[in-house]
Amino acid sequence: QVQLVESGGGLVQPGGSLRLSCVASGSMISHYVMGWYRQAPGKQRDLVATITSSETPTYVSSVKGRLTVSRDDDKNTVYLQMNSLKAEDTAVYYCYARDERPPYFASWGQGTQVAVSS
Repeated sequence: QVQLVESGGGLVQPGGSLRLSCVASGSMISHYVMGWYRQAPGKQRDLVATITSSETPTYVSSVKGRLTVSRDDDKNTVYLQMNSLKAEDTAVYYCYARDERPPYFASWGQGTQVAVSS
């Protein structure tokens, strides 16, 4: 079981930038697929980005070119660099980890709030 703690959320104006961090403990993430999800009030939790252990990223179409996921396995940390933020990016952002090895244990962080407003 890996434990995940997010940080870096806050209030930012439209067009601004923010960097979210997710620090893992209890296990090394070198064999985990890592990801970021977000959930706005009254809406479902949606995938934002993933990054494999070989550092292959994927993104939901609405954030391509604005958000970048990266990982530093030496620091056991995953990042989400958020640029050109829009009001519709407002949500609680959750870090996610899934072991690539059976039985594919998965973990969620507690979430960090991102608010984009003028």
